[in-house]
Amino acid sequence: MNESNPANHSNGAHLFRLYVAGGAPNSVRAIANLYFICRRHFPESHRIEIIDVLKEPLRALAEAIVVTPTLVKVSPGPEQQIIGNLSEEDEVLRALGLPQTESKESK
Repeated sequence: MNESNPANHSNGAHLFRLYVAGGAPNSVRAIANLYFICRRHFPESHRIEIIDVLKEPLRALAEAIVVTPTLVKVSPGPEQQIIGNLSEEDEVLRALGLPQTESKESK
């Protein structure tokens, strides 16, 4: 499975850039949570870029990333950011201006 297929982006796919700090616990959680959210909500139309700020500090600096993990929704626009391990799915979707799941009132 190739979630970073550039062809998807040209078809209106959701493009996410996740800045992490190596194998830090919150970074590992953010990666897992982002993949879960994307597979659940955008199974055929997402692209995820993982940028390790420990390996690419200048890129993080150029993008003004000072805290990890930071998720940037690049497209569809407008570009938005959220900081944290992305564990609250509905909060992540709302913060990024993406469609939310139906409420779970029937439980």
